[in-house]
Amino acid sequence: MRPPATTRAERRPRPLPELAHRAAFAGVSLLPPRPQAAVLRRYFDWWHRRSDPWGIASDAYERYKHHATLRLVPRRPYRRILDVGCSEGVFTRLVAAAYPDADVTGVDISERALARARRAAPRLTFVRSDLLGYDRPGAFDLVFCAEMLYYLGREDRLALASARLVRLLAPHGLLVLVHPWPESDDLHRHVAADAAVDRVAEHVDHTVHRPFAVAVYRRRANPGTGDAAAALTAGR
Repeated sequence: MRPPATTRAERRPRPLPELAHRAAFAGVSLLPPRPQAAVLRRYFDWWHRRSDPWGIASDAYERYKHHATLRLVPRRPYRRILDVGCSEGVFTRLVAAAYPDADVTGVDISERALARARRAAPRLTFVRSDLLGYDRPGAFDLVFCAEMLYYLGREDRLALASARLVRLLAPHGLLVLVHPWPESDDLHRHVAADAAVDRVAEHVDHTVHRPFAVAVYRRRANPGTGDAAAALTAGR
């Protein structure tokens, strides 16, 4: 698949509305974790008052990014796969098609989004939860988390969420993170520093109007504790 065309004028710093968007979610993260999750749940239910509010199902950039993500995943059998922040399940369905023998689960905070995801893919499992409240340690061979971590806001929440993602992995399980570049360097750094994982692949795509990074991490068979694990045990 060819990337959407990009002009030099489009390669510019993030616009003010996007910066304001990030600042708003940083403000929400001043709340304790449970109230923060409640606010985010209401926000994303409101945002999904109409179908596919981001245009993920029809946008050429999103399709390109999805296929680029799947190409970077090492080809091997995966029994249990998780898509974190699945929204209406567009990418979740692509994952299920790529790995038809796997048990695929999508998790999202919005019940409105999940209702549409279930109608579109009744054979898949969709669970309403925020990331900090979803805890199935060692349950998954492959976990995707795309365009989601910047909603966590403050540094301590990002560290806690990163630790939770690593905790979900079975030994040798893979975590795939996808976020805008160069913001991805900041969003992925807690996972990259976690003693429980090794980075096995990374790709930064500069050819599109919104460059993005795909990073793949593998959980060690006998992981150390590390700072991220310590942050996780600190509780909510």
